[in-house]
Amino acid sequence: QVQLVESGGGSVQAGGSLRLSCAASGYTYSTYCMMWFRQAPGNQREGLAAIDSDGSTSYAASVKGRFTISKDNAKNTLYLQMNSLKPEDTAMYYCATVRQGARCHFNATGPDFDYWGQGTQVTVSS
Repeated sequence: QVQLVESGGGSVQAGGSLRLSCAASGYTYSTYCMMWFRQAPGNQREGLAAIDSDGSTSYAASVKGRFTISKDNAKNTLYLQMNSLKPEDTAMYYCATVRQGARCHFNATGPDFDYWGQGTQVTVSS
């Protein structure tokens, strides 16, 4: 059974940094596309970043240059380094696996997800 568990969220002031982690069991990151998305109350889900099996990445314009997606295949863990955080980054953050055959891109949507975690809350205060 596949399980994704996010961690690393918390409360920070604007301009601060956080690193989110997504640990997987029953799933091997090395051969699949992984991504991060977020959702704030009352807002639509927003795709943030994706990383393909070859390490290629894509980012939403809202986070490009501030967020970095990476993975450690040996640890089967996905990361999202978030720098220069802004109050508008406040949301629940989720990692997801993208089904094989779907385009590996930050704007992959729900029908393209195989699995996702329970999320970790990020709160940025001004």
